[in-house]
Amino acid sequence: MVLSKRDQAHIERRLIATLTDACETAKAQIVGFEWLTHEVDYDQFPSSLRIVWVFDTRANKDQALASGQGERMVELTAIALSEADVPLSPVSAHVLFDSEEQCQRANGGNWQKRLARKR
Repeated sequence: MVLSKRDQAHIERRLIATLTDACETAKAQIVGFEWLTHEVDYDQFPSSLRIVWVFDTRANKDQALASGQGERMVELTAIALSEADVPLSPVSAHVLFDSEEQCQRANGGNWQKRLARKR
């Protein structure tokens, strides 16, 4: 199904709103979590959707994942997608975890370059 620019904009606004809520919840609950972003190619929607959860350091990311917080972040993502009326399953296949520290070391802090590499 080809989405019109208007439909794409509507979906994008819903995603931003619901993922922002998920982000704020995670910042209050998960040590070291800082922000999230999403990327999508609307020509291949929703299968191309990726949500990247970003921590301050690799150690905090690893600790959060080891303590089960990754599952919580996937759950928050699933809630956000449901609220945005974006059907996607399994959600976990579209969620990535990263850190500012790793981006700085590998990509000089250039998130556009880093996210393009992860495609």
